[in-house]
Amino acid sequence: MTAESDLAFDPWDPAFLADPYPAYAELRERGRVHWFEPTHQWLVPHHADVSALLRDRRLGRTYQHRFTHEEFGRTAPPPEQEPFHTLNDHGMLDLEPPDHTRIRRLVSKAFTPRTVERLKPYVEGLAADLVSALVDAGGGDLLRDVAEPLPVAVIAEMLGIPESDRAPLRPWSADICGMYELKPSGESATKAVRASVEFSEYLRELIAERRAKPGDDLISGLIAAHDEDDRLTEQEMISTCVLLLNAGHEATVNSTVNGWAALFRNPGQLAALRADHSLVPSAVEELMRYDTPLQLFERWVLDDIEIDGTVIPRGAEIAMLFGSANHDPAVFTDPARLDLTRADNPHISFSAGIHYCIGAPLARIELAASMRALLEKAPTLRPAEEPKRKPNFVIRGLEGLVVEV
Repeated sequence: MTAESDLAFDPWDPAFLADPYPAYAELRERGRVHWFEPTHQWLVPHHADVSALLRDRRLGRTYQHRFTHEEFGRTAPPPEQEPFHTLNDHGMLDLEPPDHTRIRRLVSKAFTPRTVERLKPYVEGLAADLVSALVDAGGGDLLRDVAEPLPVAVIAEMLGIPESDRAPLRPWSADICGMYELKPSGESATKAVRASVEFSEYLRELIAERRAKPGDDLISGLIAAHDEDDRLTEQEMISTCVLLLNAGHEATVNSTVNGWAALFRNPGQLAALRADHSLVPSAVEELMRYDTPLQLFERWVLDDIEIDGTVIPRGAEIAMLFGSANHDPAVFTDPARLDLTRADNPHISFSAGIHYCIGAPLARIELAASMRALLEKAPTLRPAEEPKRKPNFVIRGLEGLVVEV
């Protein structure tokens, strides 16, 4: 175990945010678990440990199915943040069985391989249209013009959100996701609460419309579930829709821009990809590993566990470092090298265990579709200016990626 003062890990340092991977290497070299005082968390940097802990039922995304805040030695969130926590705590990502099992079973019906495969022509057509517009304009912001609108449109289409209502979806999502950073500011909390209230009110009205006039969308399907064991409360339905939108595009957006920024920094790999488009599937996996969109995932310790001789007690919080795990040389040969032909690539960017990303197959289709469209329609795509990284750690992405054709 290493004390926090001895660590290079500093998630608020711009130099660390620009490139956290050398600090991760130091963490891995110095041990399997480290106490980090600023956030009162145990950092776990190794792939084997992270992979095992994601499947360990002694850990949970919540503890409230077993303990009160007081019993768990925690303080309840401040009352003014209640709208955010009500929204967040009823989504399946932050639930444990049996509630998690019940909701996931319902939602998974919308993400069967057959259902996702049926979406492929829509996704590919939309990607082609977005890239064509970018090319016609001679370039633009890859984030704003392609990376964001594609997954937002896809998940909004699945949910049945009309095109005319989609403009606020991305800002709402960004404000809510600001609360997932380490020690979010008061301003971030205020924005997240406001977005939670507005998004919830919108979905409450949309759910009422679908009750009166069902369609073939996911919201109508959730309403129509008639098995009493599976019935969702209205709050669960609202929280599920918000989670699907946030998770359904946040990782895809950031994987797209992080990936292309990495390709521009590795011209040899980009040239190989342009010469052989059959590399797209392995390129998608390697780019998600190389610069992971979700760097950290938290779990509560529900029962004492031991890591390398260190007992981590019930009530503690563990921060699993996905970005570090995906660069662990015990699993990945020469992990700091971008290798689009990497065959053995067990990255954990989609998590693992019962909280494995339900939308992973759809995300892969979206990432491949936008990549193929850019390779085919913009073969000379290049950066027009140096990209600026967002000042975030947990959700790693760029403010924008300005390109020219």
